[in-house]
Amino acid sequence: MFIFCLFLVVSNGLALFSFAGYSILSNTTSHLGAQGSPYSWVMNIVFICLGVMAISITYHSRIRYHQILGVVFGLSLVLTGFFKHAPLVDSVSVNQQHDLIHSIFASLTGFSFTLLTAGHGLISRGMQRTVGIIMVFVAIIISIAMMTFPSIMGMLQRVMFVSAFGWLFFYMKAPKNRQI
Repeated sequence: MFIFCLFLVVSNGLALFSFAGYSILSNTTSHLGAQGSPYSWVMNIVFICLGVMAISITYHSRIRYHQILGVVFGLSLVLTGFFKHAPLVDSVSVNQQHDLIHSIFASLTGFSFTLLTAGHGLISRGMQRTVGIIMVFVAIIISIAMMTFPSIMGMLQRVMFVSAFGWLFFYMKAPKNRQI
């Protein structure tokens, strides 16, 4: 609960202290943690905490599928905190390699989360199955919408993060008959 609330506070509150022109509607949380962004270390610590928490939750499911994809999902999120997005402030020099690695791990985060929810939906029953499958569509639709509507990409990403971590931290229950 603490990590989830920390994400909500930092991803929205830090926007007030970030660089001039930062918009919650169009700028993503990665922009808050970007090279040269004020207090970027705070957002990057939140990414690391979210990733560690995701690994912990999926590991404790005792389902090998969840454990493997949970580690990929969580570790890729942790690494987005270490490798920063390109700066959005003109006066800051760019570390292109960090930006490229950040982009790779950010994409891997989304892809592995989608696979995690799809697998959960397939191996679960009842509402766990239904919500798992809904989360697959939420992840895909929001990802497409972020590319289609960049003017609201920041808001869409926040909706995705709240949905994803709300599901993972508070709703997802591993089916007992599938545990190793």
